[in-house]
Amino acid sequence: MSRNLWLGLAIGLTVAALAATYVYEPSIVLKPAAPKVTPLGWAAQVELRAGDGVQGLRDGAAAQARFADPYGLALGRDGSLYVADAGDNNRIRILRADGSVSTLAGSDEGFRDGVGAAAAFDTPSGLALDAAGNLYVADTGNHAIRKITPQGAVSTLAGDGQAGYLDGPGATARFNGPTGIAVDPQGRVYIADTYNDRIRVIGNDGQVRTLAGGDRPGYQDGPGALARFDTPTGLALDRHGRVLVADLRNDAIRRIGLDGAVSTLLEGTPEGPPDTLRRPLSVAVTHDGVIYIGEMARGRVLQLGMDRSVHTINGAGTWQRFARPSALVLAPDDSLYVADALGYRVHRLAPLKAGVAPVASAVGPSPMNPLPRSEGRWPLAPQNAWHEVVGTLGEVRGDGNGEARHHLHDGLDIAGDVGQRVLAIADAKVSSPHATWGLGQLGEGMGLDTLSYIHMRVGRDARGDSLDPVRFQTVMREDGELGRVRVLRGTRFRVGDALGTINAMAHVHLIVGVSGYQRNAIGLGFLGYADHHAPQIERVALLDDAAQPLEQREQGRVLVSRALPGVQIVVDAWDQVDRNQARRRLGLYALGYQWLDAAGTPMPGYETPRSNIQFDRMPSEDEATKVVYADGSGVTVHGNAITRFRYVLTNTARDGKLATGLWVPTELPPGDYTLRITAKDYSGNVAGAKRDLEVRLQ
Repeated sequence: MSRNLWLGLAIGLTVAALAATYVYEPSIVLKPAAPKVTPLGWAAQVELRAGDGVQGLRDGAAAQARFADPYGLALGRDGSLYVADAGDNNRIRILRADGSVSTLAGSDEGFRDGVGAAAAFDTPSGLALDAAGNLYVADTGNHAIRKITPQGAVSTLAGDGQAGYLDGPGATARFNGPTGIAVDPQGRVYIADTYNDRIRVIGNDGQVRTLAGGDRPGYQDGPGALARFDTPTGLALDRHGRVLVADLRNDAIRRIGLDGAVSTLLEGTPEGPPDTLRRPLSVAVTHDGVIYIGEMARGRVLQLGMDRSVHTINGAGTWQRFARPSALVLAPDDSLYVADALGYRVHRLAPLKAGVAPVASAVGPSPMNPLPRSEGRWPLAPQNAWHEVVGTLGEVRGDGNGEARHHLHDGLDIAGDVGQRVLAIADAKVSSPHATWGLGQLGEGMGLDTLSYIHMRVGRDARGDSLDPVRFQTVMREDGELGRVRVLRGTRFRVGDALGTINAMAHVHLIVGVSGYQRNAIGLGFLGYADHHAPQIERVALLDDAAQPLEQREQGRVLVSRALPGVQIVVDAWDQVDRNQARRRLGLYALGYQWLDAAGTPMPGYETPRSNIQFDRMPSEDEATKVVYADGSGVTVHGNAITRFRYVLTNTARDGKLATGLWVPTELPPGDYTLRITAKDYSGNVAGAKRDLEVRLQ
């Protein structure tokens, strides 16, 4: 090739590059192309990047990798994702661009500087990178800020390992469970000092100072020293250098301006609509000020526009709930990485291309994730002996204000005496930054990793005295009264440790699994628990598509017109377990139906029952209660004269999925049939009496 040809190619390539970068105008003035505007409300394809959804520790191929609590994320310039993996792992992991997962630093739980595996962390949470590639870690359980060089050398930037509040030199400064972290272009490190309810900053001189917040949790905008936060978690910096804060218990996104003043950008309120912001945990911001929020309460990823419009983006067409979106990181291609801490996975949210249907992706913990190792223990003494079960997963519950079908019961109720101590059934480490709730209310409780214990005075005996002041930190109000009992992320409990005492509800409500992924607690195999009682069917009814009962009969058979667009099948049934009180009525585990001909032979397509309802896992949708239960359902504690479970078998609630439906009469030719109901409890007992309804299609 000649020298002139090479020169021509070089000029051509240069011109092409300039054309891609600049906009030519007749005035001959070259202007930079306008920054890309972030679209609002974009449809997302949820993609799995790492983790098989089973809690554990395994490096290697991303799809088979395992995490214990992948809480924090940071994205390197080479495309590597750094993951703060807490729980029992206490490691900083790397998800490389080639799809492999390895460990950068950490080994056992502790507080130790060093290189790679020689270093030790205690519940690492938020991550952030500086311009030189140094990684900063909010080391929650050590109350410290750690630094990892690109070579894997771990040092302590600030904090001495003791919980407290003290500004000054990094070596003597103190934090209380820091979880969020961010770094600005000048290398200043910002910290969400979660249980001090403050935002702190470490300057280039190593000095720690308080940017905003005060001496107790609260909700107040204004100058930094007067502003108040309540359990701040995630942090992000916008292009102006302003600090965005996920203010978890205030249900708000706050902003700290360059002058140190705090303002509120988005606030959820108790009286707000059902989709109002609840428990923001993580935050990220684009170059043009669009904010992404990971929500703890409902597992959503929200988008907040500059116009204050709010959009849910995780899931296109069919929304996919994360278990706990604890970290969000923006990629250069405008996609979003999500750490799902209790799903034990890392995901990518990518804009869905026009005309392309979304592909279902595995989200949340795997159904294969083992249940807690409780070894059959009960949450009351004696832990190895029988206690009465008084409520099961999926039962209808009211709100106490006239609505009998308000929510689904998401756990197992175990009867106990008011004031009786509630005991841990398995060793556990607190994973949530907000592990207690409802002080003084009937629903007061606490979460230990995937187990929640509810209807108790958390950390207090029957007189209100603390059971353990170290693990149960009290926060007093200005009037001197108890305002909060906090249990910090990273706190450990052992089998048999007292967690609190039963309140006026006179039972422990035990939940297995994070919200949206609750599992049936009977699967824990409680010692002495037995169920030899078959469920009882009270009545089988057919309703038309307007929910009106079909009551006309001919020769003892319910008449059903094939002209009807659809029919609802409703079954009134209940169950008991061994040693229940005679008045006790419990919900069922699984229900289905099948159509038989006049001779009792299953019709084609009904060789096995059509089992639409099965409470192996809770559906998460707010409308689930009225999908599962027909009008007239309710329990006595919420106002019903008797406990009634009226299941709508033509609707679907199983495997965490929810859908409404009807049985279409034209599915069968005219004639006489038997509608047979299958009603099971968790132990496999099947209802035998009153299970058949004779029907005539015409």
